[in-house]
Amino acid sequence: MTIPLVVGLDGSEASLAAVDWAAAEAVRHGVPLHLVHVTAGDRDASALTGAAAERVRRSAPALPLTSEVLHGDPATALVGEGHDAFALVLGFRGLGDLDAMLLGSVGLAVAARAECPVVVVRGAAGHREERPGSVVVGVENGEGSGTAVAFAFREAEVRHCELVVVHAWTAPLDAHATAQAPSWALEAHRRPPAQVLDDALRGLTERYVDVPVTRRVVEGPARRELLAAASGADLLIVGAPRRHGHPGLQLGLVGHAMLHHAPCPVAVVPRT
Repeated sequence: MTIPLVVGLDGSEASLAAVDWAAAEAVRHGVPLHLVHVTAGDRDASALTGAAAERVRRSAPALPLTSEVLHGDPATALVGEGHDAFALVLGFRGLGDLDAMLLGSVGLAVAARAECPVVVVRGAAGHREERPGSVVVGVENGEGSGTAVAFAFREAEVRHCELVVVHAWTAPLDAHATAQAPSWALEAHRRPPAQVLDDALRGLTERYVDVPVTRRVVEGPARRELLAAASGADLLIVGAPRRHGHPGLQLGLVGHAMLHHAPCPVAVVPRT
């Protein structure tokens, strides 16, 4: 049986936006959609899940659809649902009138603990509906980006859009270096930034021959460069390595920044 795309539902406008995004995503990938509402009490949530299901049926009447009400801690329950999920989709939760709509504690906990990709549906509705037509993925130096890059190629393929692959690098202030040939002594053991990007793409460009790829090797903070690249994107993707000796993922400063401030939906992809 095909594993479903799971979307968390709490009745807020943010979660309804996540339902809309998840329904379109499930149709693109040909997977069923599963709506989940988690409550800590005993109140009847059938009206909430029923309204969300009707919303999906109006936009995607042929999409296989199920729903479920769980009881307990929301983050723990959603992480459990992610054990056998294509991905988990959540809405962001705003705080007051802040321009940068911050992710709530449940969403952050799920993103840091889930075993499957987690998508937080951020960005204004107009931005999402305009479908700017690109997928952006960040590539870091090391082994943490391979799964994220493969996920990004798949997302670009089903959207028939451009993939923008970004590797941001910085050198010590007193170093004389270029992206092709870093020369500072303390970093001599690292791969040149351009090589980092080449290694991340190896094999995937041949597999996804119909996906146009734009490579960006830029000198600067990764948070700034990824947010800039995502300003016109459908989806921003970041990888997350496993914590050594502890459960969950190492989201890092870049992952946290994207989840809290990205102008478009953000996918956190665990390293496998």
